[in-house]
Amino acid sequence: MEQADAFWNATAPDGQIQQRLDGALACDVAIVGAGFTGLRAALMLAEAGTKVAVFEARNVANGASGRSGGQVNPMLPVARPDDLRRAVGPKFFERLAQVALNSADDLFDLVQRYQIKCEARQKGWLRANHCDAARKVAEGNAKLWNKLGAEFESVGKEDVTRLTGAVGYGSGIVSPRGGAVQPLALTRGLDRAAREAGAEIFSHSPVTGLHPRDGGWVLKVNGHEVTAQKVIIATNGYTDNLVKGLKRSVLPLTSIQIATDPLDNDRIGPLCPAGHTISDTRRLIMYCRREPGGQFIYGGMGYRTPTGGIGGFQWLYKDAPRIFPSLKGVKWTYKWGGFVALTPDRVPHLHEPAPGLIAGLGYNGRGVAMSLQMGRVMAQRALGTALDDLPFPQAPITPYRFRDPQVLGAGLAMSLLRLADEREVRRG
Repeated sequence: MEQADAFWNATAPDGQIQQRLDGALACDVAIVGAGFTGLRAALMLAEAGTKVAVFEARNVANGASGRSGGQVNPMLPVARPDDLRRAVGPKFFERLAQVALNSADDLFDLVQRYQIKCEARQKGWLRANHCDAARKVAEGNAKLWNKLGAEFESVGKEDVTRLTGAVGYGSGIVSPRGGAVQPLALTRGLDRAAREAGAEIFSHSPVTGLHPRDGGWVLKVNGHEVTAQKVIIATNGYTDNLVKGLKRSVLPLTSIQIATDPLDNDRIGPLCPAGHTISDTRRLIMYCRREPGGQFIYGGMGYRTPTGGIGGFQWLYKDAPRIFPSLKGVKWTYKWGGFVALTPDRVPHLHEPAPGLIAGLGYNGRGVAMSLQMGRVMAQRALGTALDDLPFPQAPITPYRFRDPQVLGAGLAMSLLRLADEREVRRG
């Protein structure tokens, strides 16, 4: 789906003038991908005095960074601390847990430091439980994470209704550190800050070749040769075959959203009155938010059609007014989608398949906050920080099992998951 269909494109401030690479270039670090991850890495590297160049195949933020839900959720999508410990081992467990739990605070501090105008607000994130079984699991896990400083709060039905305007949820967990940003505006703000620090950023400049030479790397960009001592791959759900095996190491899923124009107070008034972002515990989750201009955004999971389009919007149109009765009959003016990348263990992966070649991806739907953390960490690695001193362990590149059947069968799988969710909702 084209970016022009996205609500974010209609409400973000203008970005920087786009510049295409039109000649040979030499730099210290080349970054592939101009989204949250790549631009955060570029900003840190440029401020450290490194000559850094960023290459984007289309416009800055064309991928998930400009299409995301903009929800800043300070939590990895692993259920319990023990799941994270098993995924990364005891050496990295506490480091990564703290990075994740502090990721929202770090993002809002970054926005403040660089005065990025992206409608940033840290009003809290409420995850609503769709049934009593989900409540028991969520409350038990919240207690475990709170021992690590998560500050999660359990709320009952009255509070969920008061804070969201939703019906059908009997309980929820609130993360007071959570919040929201206008994601395209945030990306464009990072673009501006990185350029002001000295980074060169090129759009419509796809990297079509990459190979080592004389202890460094050579990239082919628009028919020109770019030489770099180190390369950072920051392409997440839009990863291609530039690095062997990297594309197949994650499962690309399609996140979709719909949005209204500004609504009158009768409709928007009951919804998220305190400014919380919302998601729920269903297998096919919903996530939503109220915008400062009175618009409402509702999202969930979609799928790619055989013709290359995006499906699943009809489910959103039905689901939104069922959960939020005041939305019955509203016009959904915008619809759009983008790709997120899942890893088997639901933890972001840091790879270094060759000396000087660094890749980070797999944010599992939590990319607004965690991608900035990964960008910072990859910049630290490019600047010489030892692997053992980073919060992410270095992982081998391994294929995601049964990747192709899951991609091809996404539409059918979602129908089955939806039925399972409905059964649990009916049981209460």
